[in-house]
Amino acid sequence: MAEILSAQGLSVGYRAGHAVVSGLEFSIAPGEIVTLIGANGAGKSTILKSIAKQLAPLSGMVYLGGIPESGMKERDIARKLSLFLTGQIRTELMTCRDVAATGRYPYTGRLGILSSADHEKIAEAMQLTHTESLADTPFTEISDGQRQRVLLARAICQEPELLVLQRNGTPPFS
Repeated sequence: MAEILSAQGLSVGYRAGHAVVSGLEFSIAPGEIVTLIGANGAGKSTILKSIAKQLAPLSGMVYLGGIPESGMKERDIARKLSLFLTGQIRTELMTCRDVAATGRYPYTGRLGILSSADHEKIAEAMQLTHTESLADTPFTEISDGQRQRVLLARAICQEPELLVLQRNGTPPFS
């Protein structure tokens, strides 16, 4: 089975010559669930950001569906991969529906105009995440748990082949 995501010789970090993680090799098949576990500061988020092309790898290659990410446009990556980070996003003056709708932007034209099909996808994602009652509520006025669900709706709206999720905090086991 072909890999949906793989890396060869991947080194990641924020400054050249100062890799947080070096020589990472992995291959993930469609349908596989992979967990990345490590101590704070071990480089988990840095790896995820490098996989999503939000941070350039220091060396090595990341492949999406066998295609080197380095040669892919951001829009094409966004159609294949959705990165769900737990950090805060800037959403001044945005409703929960507006936030969820940003997941459709890889499919809109340059002006970002949503079609009726896009609006249906947004409504479906919000229904799946039980956030439809929050649609017109300002994103800044909901709880952290509700924000997580709205952000998950955004990731679902994106219709990616690969969903990368990050969870911060202490694991629910000892």
